[in-house]
Amino acid sequence: MNRTDDRLVPVLLLCAQAVVWPGVPLVRGDVPPASALLTATLVAGVVAAALVLRRTRPVASLTVVAAACALGAGPLPAGAMAVLGTAGVALAVFTVAIARDAFTAVLCVTALALWQLMQGISLHGLSERDGLDMVLTAVLYAASCGAGLFTRRARRARQAADRLLERAETERHRLPAAERRRMEWELHDISAHHLTAVVVTVGAALGLRDRRPELASEALEFAAETGHEVVRALGAVRAPAPSHAESSPPEDRLEDLVAGFRRLGQRVDCEIDPLPDGAVAEAAYGIVREALTNVARYAPGAHTTLLCRYGETRTEIAVTSTAPPAGAVAYGAGLGGGRGQGLLRSRAREAGGTVHSGPTADGGWEVRALLPGRTATAVEPPAPSSYRVAQVVAAAGLILQPLLPALIIRPEELSGGTPVSAGVFFALLAAGQAMTLLWLRRAPRTAYAMLLGLALLWPVAMEVGNYRGPALLPSALSLLATCVALAMAPARSATYRDPTVLLVVLVHAAAATTAVLVRGATAPTWTVIVGITTGVALTAAAARLAGVRRTRHRQADDRAHDERLAAWTEEAVRDAWIERHRIAAGLEGTVFARTADMVAEAEAGRLDATAARAREALAAMRALLDTVPRGGAGPELRPQPTLQALDLLAHHLRATGRDIGIRLADRVPRHLPTAVDLAAYHAAETLLTAGGEEPSLLELDVEADTLTLRATGIPRAAATAVRERLTARVAPLGGTLTGGSGGTVHLRLPLTTARADEEGQR
Repeated sequence: MNRTDDRLVPVLLLCAQAVVWPGVPLVRGDVPPASALLTATLVAGVVAAALVLRRTRPVASLTVVAAACALGAGPLPAGAMAVLGTAGVALAVFTVAIARDAFTAVLCVTALALWQLMQGISLHGLSERDGLDMVLTAVLYAASCGAGLFTRRARRARQAADRLLERAETERHRLPAAERRRMEWELHDISAHHLTAVVVTVGAALGLRDRRPELASEALEFAAETGHEVVRALGAVRAPAPSHAESSPPEDRLEDLVAGFRRLGQRVDCEIDPLPDGAVAEAAYGIVREALTNVARYAPGAHTTLLCRYGETRTEIAVTSTAPPAGAVAYGAGLGGGRGQGLLRSRAREAGGTVHSGPTADGGWEVRALLPGRTATAVEPPAPSSYRVAQVVAAAGLILQPLLPALIIRPEELSGGTPVSAGVFFALLAAGQAMTLLWLRRAPRTAYAMLLGLALLWPVAMEVGNYRGPALLPSALSLLATCVALAMAPARSATYRDPTVLLVVLVHAAAATTAVLVRGATAPTWTVIVGITTGVALTAAAARLAGVRRTRHRQADDRAHDERLAAWTEEAVRDAWIERHRIAAGLEGTVFARTADMVAEAEAGRLDATAARAREALAAMRALLDTVPRGGAGPELRPQPTLQALDLLAHHLRATGRDIGIRLADRVPRHLPTAVDLAAYHAAETLLTAGGEEPSLLELDVEADTLTLRATGIPRAAATAVRERLTARVAPLGGTLTGGSGGTVHLRLPLTTARADEEGQR
């Protein structure tokens, strides 16, 4: 809200207070004294000023409002602080619950209620009154605090959903570009690492052919093996694995990378800390590989040191090389495409870090990168224990403050009274019901049983405490807590046909009827029973109706949110899939052919031709990188995603904050029948986009010529809309859909029928 709204509510409270007092006495002809009007004006001004600042200083505002109302209530007549002392304090409590954490809000409410109780004891002693006003005050504060905490939780959930949609929309536009960039990185790495290694090795063998002829056979063997590895790597670029479950740890991959450069004759020392899987590990691997490749290309034989330190706040990577030894020939010089430094910076930037490179004092070269560490994600830190202790000490001091005059100045006996008044019993019952409401979401049946059991104790407390106030007021307070439970019932139990409402009506009607009949009623008994039962039934039905409407409204919002998220996911994956197809088409006719020629020449034992074919493959790769299309796909090229696009789907969902795992068994063939491939992907997309905040896992396998999909951690899979979409995907292929407990779904798609249909269409 803006500042106008912050000022409006205090002004309305002042107007309401002016109507109650001195407005009503003036209408009756009772003119308050000038001193009372002046005191009330001063107190009202202080309260209004504090409420204006309630959003920026909520705890201080609550303290000032409560203290001002308490001080003003002493010299002023009854009703002078009625509105400000109730609605004003409740508004301040509500603001504290919204703006501060739950511990602070509950501590403030508890301290405020106990402070007012102690103040009453210090001024009036233990009176014989029933103390029902104390219970009403506590109920008011508890209701304000509970409403504030609920509003805070709902607001945070709404903000989280909005942030998720914003991230999904951003990723929708970013994913195609990210896929182009990924393929460009991978193709550059293949050209810079594999093909450059072939050119360097073969070039060295050619230069030393006369002195060391045995190097020729080793170079040819290396060229053939590297060529096959290039083909495999290019295949992985076209269809990367969606899951990294079987991959080596990031530190092992770095050590394997270093070992590969050592086999090329490079002297590399390394110290590598364990790294977690994810963007930081991928960026670190790419940066180290680019740096070591540049050393092999421009400074062969130089001593290189690799340091990788993974810390709490940052990850440090340093690749430092000395000057190359005298007489070393850089056979790879001039092979670079000019993209290395830009890709280094891009890799670091994607991971949330920076990279710098430059010469060293001894003539070498250094690449240094700073990437996020363990605590890179912004997490709200918990309050330190010393701060909590200070809060509790301050609250205890505030609670005991009213007792100091009685303990120090006049330690005389307090007025006698009943040993235990009805107000004490009411306070204990109200506290028990309030604590029960906290367990409503975790154990609704147990919470309802405790609420109804406590409701039956209110008439007993009235009789034992010798309560002489309105007979229906305690029963109404008890019914209020149960109605809050009905209105806040979990979504799975919020229906009109819930038998809980009938049980609530029976128990509360019996308790209220007992309280009235024990006190004594002038009306006939049947009239009392019918009237109370009707009132309780209408109240409970209204609470349940409010709960059902709230639940359905929230479910409608969740469905709309899920539909938007699913639509953006589908669009993002489709566009990225089109980009992958476009670039892969360029690979088929250029780099693959040149690499195959290089392998053939190497296997034939022609060293000069192998070197020429390797340079041609490298040149073809650079030409492809220079001509990667940047525009969108035309209307004539709209390939549908298949299971090979699962990595794009997982990438998009992880970018929106989801914990997604995909396991593709080795028995799943690379080429499935088209109908099964499309249906399996869309079923996987439906399941994963329907997941909530829980970690989700999708497992694919082939058993008895049947493709099986098993999804876990999908609590919304039992929803009617999700099951209908899944059934529409698997039913035309003769597949089956079964559900399990804990959000588990099993899908089976037969491959034999799909293959037969596909062959028949041919």
